[in-house]
Amino acid sequence: MAKSESKGKLSRRTLLQGTAIGLGGLGTLGAVVGSDAGGVQERAPAVPDELKAFNHFPRMMQDYFVARVREVEAAADLRRSALKTKADAEAYVRSVRSKIRQCFGPWPEKTPLNARTTGTLDRSEYSIEKIIFESRPNFPVTANLYRPSHMSAQAGRAPGVVSPCGHAANGKADSESQSFGQGLARQGYVVLIYDPIGQGERMQYVTADLKPRHGTGTAEHLYAGNQQFLVGEFFGTWRAWDGIRALDYLLARPEVDPHRVGVTGHSGGGTVTGWLTALDDRWSMTAPSCFVTTFRRNMENELPADTEQCPPHALALGLDHSDFIAAFAPKPAILLDEERDFFDVRGAEESFARLKHLYALLGAEENIAFSLGPVYHSYGKENREAMYRWFNRAAKMSGSGVEPDVTIEKDETLWCTSRGQVAESSHRTVFSFTREVSNELGGLRKSLSGAELKTAVAGALKVPVLPSAAPDYRILRPSNSRKYPAKYAATYAVETERGVFSVVYRLSDTALESRIPRDAARAVLYVSHRSSDDELRTEPLIAEVMQAEPQSAVFACDVRGIGESQPNTCGSRDFAEPYASDYFYAIHSIMLDRPYVGQRTFDVLRVVQLLKSTGHAEVHLVGNEWGAVPACFAALLSADVAQVTLKNVPQSYSSIAESEDYSWPLASFVPGVLKEFDLPDCYQALAAKKLRMV
Repeated sequence: MAKSESKGKLSRRTLLQGTAIGLGGLGTLGAVVGSDAGGVQERAPAVPDELKAFNHFPRMMQDYFVARVREVEAAADLRRSALKTKADAEAYVRSVRSKIRQCFGPWPEKTPLNARTTGTLDRSEYSIEKIIFESRPNFPVTANLYRPSHMSAQAGRAPGVVSPCGHAANGKADSESQSFGQGLARQGYVVLIYDPIGQGERMQYVTADLKPRHGTGTAEHLYAGNQQFLVGEFFGTWRAWDGIRALDYLLARPEVDPHRVGVTGHSGGGTVTGWLTALDDRWSMTAPSCFVTTFRRNMENELPADTEQCPPHALALGLDHSDFIAAFAPKPAILLDEERDFFDVRGAEESFARLKHLYALLGAEENIAFSLGPVYHSYGKENREAMYRWFNRAAKMSGSGVEPDVTIEKDETLWCTSRGQVAESSHRTVFSFTREVSNELGGLRKSLSGAELKTAVAGALKVPVLPSAAPDYRILRPSNSRKYPAKYAATYAVETERGVFSVVYRLSDTALESRIPRDAARAVLYVSHRSSDDELRTEPLIAEVMQAEPQSAVFACDVRGIGESQPNTCGSRDFAEPYASDYFYAIHSIMLDRPYVGQRTFDVLRVVQLLKSTGHAEVHLVGNEWGAVPACFAALLSADVAQVTLKNVPQSYSSIAESEDYSWPLASFVPGVLKEFDLPDCYQALAAKKLRMV
């Protein structure tokens, strides 16, 4: 993701004056200037009001994705409405279980937990053990085990509960987690509450004094999770695997009954509770809090979610939040929500209605319930008590379900490590695993070329076959006096696919209000970084190319979500911020199994197709930074591109995957790309098209 200004970005001038980084093995193709770990941005200079950028399509991407998600939900609702018998319902449960496993991919090998207790707190009715176990080799998980004080062998084994935490920065020490940990323990449960990656004692990116370098919770989740897509990993799988190994640890405790074990968590922990509910057959009861709604409601409400909350292929497979609970049917499940939650409670009610129908067909309608508390996004006392009663019923416990008075411990009191971070000692981080996988894939991956490379690129990008006819376009108002390198510019809105427009400027020294003229055999097509309108005034590369090719027609285009279709959604001033609209649509593209960079590549291909249809026999494709990535792919895939210039393009995807500090956004990434090819393969192939890299 792009770094914020406060992160100390290099300016473009600094980059251009920096040390060249060679593209090993690329011969005379040129050099990338600057740090390859990130796409470098700078804040644009102040622009006079009369030169403020136009934005014809600020809702285009929102409307496009809402339509796609609604189509998915409508088709899935038809399948659900067709369920009429118990056999139908059982087949549906098997189907969603299979699809969910496709989203989460293969599990790693189960390795020794190497669990150890670093301390115990004795309280009158319960104790808290400080536990560290390894979910992967040398990858520690910090946890607190709440245990009833008065347990005897004669009383038999106690039911157990695992809890992944919500997004609280202090993880397991959050007051709500402490509250239900104490509440369950005092009703006879053994409860394991563990820190998620990037929270509590498990920060992955820290300074020398153990302070977070990229923020906590959501910030770390996006930073680590987005990068993982390059090597074909999914951060949600990592989060779920921690929970599965937490269950392994809990079931290894002699006092825990393996036939009575539940899972509950709130918000981000509610997400992981949902995933765990579907992914492990050992649970006997579940209670996700403040997460279950519908993908459609989140999309319509412009509500971004963390990387781990957006399983790859989920929408393409027709899955919704309710399906993760459906995969658990007919076991006991209760959905917990709050009336004032930002996760739309209407979606929770819709999910509950679907599940109630499914459970009824399975003859277990009493095993699905819904509790709605009165407060804001939280694991409020009303819902904690609803969870106690539900678990008591499922586990055949006699507790009242009333939460006793609780005592909130200080964060430091619950630490499993001496300084509050596992980073105080040598251990693996998520990034170290990503770098290792990238290195391994680099050793296994063969260099592709020719038709084989084009097939691999088109397949990874999910680029559809171009329609035989060139795209239609609208002729918008003419632009002049905008300090472009030509006196006039015509503006065309090219409909690259239904409802999606790539805005194209055609520079001219004479007034131009008509259709695209047929006045040059060769065209230059500039693919912008963030705004053609701005870059036509400020980007020296455009003037340079125009001077070198005075006879060529010059065009500049904004692909979807850029420039004139830059979204005004998700409540953010800057669409490129880590949790803003560029990420929002990129992560939904992964769930729809059509990468955002592939969609933008398709836009470039369609504009090239249009230029050819208007008499331009060959195209010089020029891409800048974010625009250089789809320009590179389009140049490789299109026979009509004769020359290529790329500025500030990544040296390779592997260099991003292997860099602990990167700033390229998810919208530029191809999921699983490093299993198939890398950018230097494309650069080598583009040498035949006079590739120049600036």
